Amino acid sequence: MNKRIYCGDFKDGNLGQSVRLNGWVETNRDHGGVIFLDVRDRSGVIQVVAHPDKVDVHALAHSLRQQDVVEVFGTVIARSDETINSHLKTGAVEVVIDRLVCINRSKTPPFPIDDHCNTGEQHRLEYRYLDLRRPVMQRNMMLRHKVTHAARHYLDQQGFLEVETPILNKSTPEGARDYLVPSRIHTGSFYALPQSPQLFKQLLMVAGMDRYYQIARCFRDEDLRADRQPEFTQVDLEMSFVCQDEVMALAEGLIGAMFKAGMDVTLNTPFPRISYHEAMDKYGLDRPDVRFALEHVDITDLMREVDFKVFREPAEKGGLVKVLRIPGGATLSRKKIDDYTKFVGIYGAKGLAWIKVNQSANLPSGLQSPIVKFLPESILSRLLDRCDAKDGDILFFGAGERNVVNDALGYLRVRIAQDLGLIAKDQQSFVWVVDFPMFEWNAEEKRMQALHHPFTAPDPSALDQLETTPLAINSQAYDLVWNGTEIGGGSIRIHDSEIQNRVFTALGIDAEEAQEKFGFLLDALQYGAPPHGGLAFGLDRVLALMTNAESIRDVIAFPKTQRAADTMCDAPAEVADRQWQALGLRKRHKLTE
Repeated sequence: MNKRIYCGDFKDGNLGQSVRLNGWVETNRDHGGVIFLDVRDRSGVIQVVAHPDKVDVHALAHSLRQQDVVEVFGTVIARSDETINSHLKTGAVEVVIDRLVCINRSKTPPFPIDDHCNTGEQHRLEYRYLDLRRPVMQRNMMLRHKVTHAARHYLDQQGFLEVETPILNKSTPEGARDYLVPSRIHTGSFYALPQSPQLFKQLLMVAGMDRYYQIARCFRDEDLRADRQPEFTQVDLEMSFVCQDEVMALAEGLIGAMFKAGMDVTLNTPFPRISYHEAMDKYGLDRPDVRFALEHVDITDLMREVDFKVFREPAEKGGLVKVLRIPGGATLSRKKIDDYTKFVGIYGAKGLAWIKVNQSANLPSGLQSPIVKFLPESILSRLLDRCDAKDGDILFFGAGERNVVNDALGYLRVRIAQDLGLIAKDQQSFVWVVDFPMFEWNAEEKRMQALHHPFTAPDPSALDQLETTPLAINSQAYDLVWNGTEIGGGSIRIHDSEIQNRVFTALGIDAEEAQEKFGFLLDALQYGAPPHGGLAFGLDRVLALMTNAESIRDVIAFPKTQRAADTMCDAPAEVADRQWQALGLRKRHKLTE
């Protein structure tokens, strides 16, 4: 039997061989009686040729249309010099057809099966099996395979065991809403789909598995966002008898292996580190893009000395006043400044004050701004010194609640850097953010909550503050940020049941509730739990960034829409009344808005 070769694998070494290939017809061209077909599979394209002297072959070839499935038997020959296609890796050879079989005919596709398809995503998701035939999508799926394989290979070399953890589990509060699955056998009870394998991987450490990993499917019933999916994939790992530095070093090796496989890029390690507090002070975000400068300057203390209420009141009442200096930004038009003012409004800012520095040596007339008249000359002088302002700069101000100011100026910093072309697109910039606060205050619910999750270990030197000043405690948590996007994070875990109970108490979880929700973990920690820590990378997010995809949906074979729906399978969908009855459930009338 003729040797089957993938369409994209033909090369000079195949010249003269009798071969078999299979694929989908991409184009059909009749050049003076000679039929040229481009046949594609996931490896690429090869040109095959049907000559008129083979009447049956020629007639069949002439009848073929795009996306018909074919089998070709033929001989590999070299193309003439003038017909070599340098844009194809197979462009120096072609296959002369000896025998041709049409395995299956295709209806006319609802959109072009090519990389120039401009059909809306909603329509492509409805026919995802066709969308996945497009070369860009096949490259994305192959990249996903290569990166996942590299992760497995690296972790295997480091002595990790791949262990699968349950999909049907108990509902536990981990920050997002659970997807619930009713039990038919245990009427009135529900399983929850895992938001992460967190508790089970900790139990595996108690079980002595030492080094665990899993390419884990996770589920979160979150509010709709463009960069989120209700089901997603993590490269998840946990290690025993390690400290934070050891977990981070291993994670750097893992992400390095993934980047080498996916982008053929060798990363420089170790990655730099920045504390959470430094990140917030300088960049306003805990996932800073450090490829460019534009650091924030805190002027809260200065603004306590002014009468300008817009700045003085937040400065006196625990808020924040910050400046973002844009070198050369005095040339920005008023329309552009108005656009930026609307932009920060998205993040809760009530406005965007600004000062253009025209002549710093001539105060106050050398400054252009509606707010200059409200600031004494002595304050203006100190302000310019602190910001290191130069002639031709513009200063943007944020004043108000701390979170609002940081978000508004943090995202504005990135927006301006993009607009001014300050970001090198081919640069790979990694930074660890460490020393996160253990807790944060939820003003809406008027309670403390864990900044990461309640199983994160506190700074050992601050344990005596758990009951007195918990908001002052740092945790042993760490996030990895790539070009301004958090791609993974983890922590050293609590391995002492007494400390775990103290953390639950700090979070307002009493002993009864803790036992009800986490009793199995608290019990396990009393049977010789080793110190342990771990981390998880968001595989979908990493792949989306590697491919410069507009959405993580472009690197997932069968994703959900932004409304958490599968338009191809029409899910979620109603189920039959008998299925409700079998689960012991009863329908409620839909509430009208």
